[in-house]
Amino acid sequence: MIILNMSTAKRKKEIYLIAQNIRSLYNVGSLFRTCDAFKVEKIYLCGYTGTPPRNQISKTALGAEESVEWEKCQQTLALVKKLKRDGVNVVALETSKKSKSILKFKPKFPLALIVGHEVEGIKKNILNQADEIIEISMQGTKESLNVSVATGVALFQIDKFR
Repeated sequence: MIILNMSTAKRKKEIYLIAQNIRSLYNVGSLFRTCDAFKVEKIYLCGYTGTPPRNQISKTALGAEESVEWEKCQQTLALVKKLKRDGVNVVALETSKKSKSILKFKPKFPLALIVGHEVEGIKKNILNQADEIIEISMQGTKESLNVSVATGVALFQIDKFR
């Protein structure tokens, strides 16, 4: 008979979200709602990303800010380094020369997904620490999706491997 350590088994499938410098409180609320839908373990609200309680967050989160654990973290780089030391695979969602298609991505758990500023993206020093960088291919004329929409697409794809 094989006995699994349930805490280890559970940890292997954990997903965390790192939201770095998200300027729109409505996007933050949408991230909470999306994370609730995909059972994200915890959201790290980094840099100047807003935190609950805020009316704009609540308007789009629809209560998910109360069901999803979150933590305010000023120093994204220190958080990423700590998570990596703790055995968490850190993945950035960003278009770059080093990124690969999300469709070819095989996630390793536990996993922390980093999303960044709506216009400037993820800071370079954070990208350099990521274990992998993934991107969503765009078919239309725009170069990117809204950060909360892109997070939803990425979590949907990652969740397939849980």
